[in-house]
Amino acid sequence: MGGALAAIEQGFQQKEIQEAAYRYQMQVENKERIIVGVNDFIVAEEEKPEILRVDPAIGQRQVEKLRKLRATRDSAAVEHMLCRIEEAARGTENLVPLMVEAVENRVTLGEISHRLRKVWGEQREPVFI
Repeated sequence: MGGALAAIEQGFQQKEIQEAAYRYQMQVENKERIIVGVNDFIVAEEEKPEILRVDPAIGQRQVEKLRKLRATRDSAAVEHMLCRIEEAARGTENLVPLMVEAVENRVTLGEISHRLRKVWGEQREPVFI
């Protein structure tokens, strides 16, 4: 294949992982591979766990805290930090110290993540056929 990099570019490793997962799943479904509680030795009556219901007031309190944070912080400093993070993400600078400084300047993780997505996009699993 021309080395590991060429194999990665051709999707070889990803395809091997997918095929191994498929073979494993078929073994489980055909009971060639026994998994206790999944395909054999199954308990007839399972206990149903209680579903966690989160009080909507908790979410509302968080929204209010975020509004208060944004109203009381230095917006210019926040924007400056976000621009520095974006610039560093486009290059090779270590982002960790910048992120720590940004959080200390009351930049939210969501704002930092949004800037990084703007530069790098989001991970999408390639489909190899």
